[in-house]
Amino acid sequence: MPASGPGFISLQVRDVPASAAFYEKYLGFTRQAGPPHAVVFDTAPAAFAVRSPLPGVDLDIIPQPGIGVGVWLHAPDAQAIHDALVADGVSITAEPIDGPFGRTFTFADPDGYQITLHDRA
Repeated sequence: MPASGPGFISLQVRDVPASAAFYEKYLGFTRQAGPPHAVVFDTAPAAFAVRSPLPGVDLDIIPQPGIGVGVWLHAPDAQAIHDALVADGVSITAEPIDGPFGRTFTFADPDGYQITLHDRA
């Protein structure tokens, strides 16, 4: 039987409370129950989490966490989120464009992960 797709996505971060607050503030994520080393958000179709690094992972020696991996999240009003991020000085790494996934842009989260938001489901 083939895999059905992503069931869970987590990012290893330097400061779990700060990263969780970032995703709550800007993306409107809400927490659900999770393990003590992570904050798991109530997202669909797959759960999204920020967690402490696994043993042997030192995020301070990695130039850009997640390089080579694309994390795309759907947001019904990507432009409004973009505008809030810009107003607060968050780095936008790809300016908004209109494409096959609707209004799309990429920002850097507190650890430097490149997260792309799009508004067409």
